Amino acid sequence: MEFDLPDHHRLLQQTVREFAEQEIAPVAEELDRTHTFPYDIVRRLAELDLMGIPFPEEYGGAGSDSLAYALAVEELARVDSSVAITLCAHTSLGTQPIYLFGSEDQKREWMPRLCSGERLGAFGLTEPEAGSDAGNTRTRASLQDGDWVINGTKQFITNAGTDISGMVVITAVTGTGRGEDGRGGERSPNEREISNLIVPNGTPGYEPGTPYRKMGWNASDTRPLSFDDCRVPEGNLLGQRGAGFRQFLHVLDIGRIGVAAMGVGLAQGALDQALAYAKERRAFGRPISKFQAIQSKLANMATEIEATRLLVYKSAYLKDRGANFSLTAAQAKLKSGRLAVRAADEAVQIHGGYGYIEEYPVCRFYRDAKILTIGEGTDEVQEMVIARALGA
Repeated sequence: MEFDLPDHHRLLQQTVREFAEQEIAPVAEELDRTHTFPYDIVRRLAELDLMGIPFPEEYGGAGSDSLAYALAVEELARVDSSVAITLCAHTSLGTQPIYLFGSEDQKREWMPRLCSGERLGAFGLTEPEAGSDAGNTRTRASLQDGDWVINGTKQFITNAGTDISGMVVITAVTGTGRGEDGRGGERSPNEREISNLIVPNGTPGYEPGTPYRKMGWNASDTRPLSFDDCRVPEGNLLGQRGAGFRQFLHVLDIGRIGVAAMGVGLAQGALDQALAYAKERRAFGRPISKFQAIQSKLANMATEIEATRLLVYKSAYLKDRGANFSLTAAQAKLKSGRLAVRAADEAVQIHGGYGYIEEYPVCRFYRDAKILTIGEGTDEVQEMVIARALGA
């Protein structure tokens, strides 16, 4: 087994780390406080070829792999989670479905613009009645005169309402039963057929709603979407009709690698801040880093981070090898989200009263951490996925 990163991965890691420290860290607090989407930072990410890391060069991507992607996400989240989730949602959820299931024409139309960062991609799965029960989709699409006519709502969608948002891939019920041609495989007479559709921004009848007021991730774009007799061409069907359920489960498996990397990155950032503060803060005549109680917190944080990091890297490694990575990705996501919450909590505790002040990054980290146990499948869903994979 090889635990050292290859040189090209290490170079990418260092490049993103320097970028995050030099260009994101100085503005992260202001962006969070003012709820400002980081357009300039996204533009710089694109210039560094980070918006299409795991996709082939023939489609405008960087031609790298899932491990490189996880490394980049980790380094961004180490400084700011809003930027990290913007890249994550764009890559794993917005662009990935086009690459995996799109026709050649769809790839040629969208991949270059997405991988270059000219446009952001989004994925519309969650609904008021379809959260953890993702198959309970209520949005419907019917074929009329060569168009899909879409009606319904989505919620908690990232990247759909910015000035550079290009499109959203949405799940919709496109029929019930097998249908005349049996597309999508065997279904019971009352079972719904779920498909994925590409809806470009600006399509009449498609309206991104008002951004949510959130606990964290304040510089990222998260809002509801509505579809009112929204019409898109029949050719905007993504992959096989009726295959939407299988498609989005696979997309979520991949997305968990990125979100797990975010958890490790946030935890590492919390440790970095806590250690630096503990070395400077003095009490009873010496730095608080010399007290056993503080040392115990730092040691446990560092140990948990290293163990979780290896689990995240393993999930990316398995995917890059073409092996089954679903179990490992779910384990990594479950472990890293919980770690991020604990690490942020300990970092605030080490800072004492200053940890409760917004000028200190750990306060932002504390608010940003909780969503990592909810988004991309709750902890409870991850436990269910893991148990099923074990044969329980």
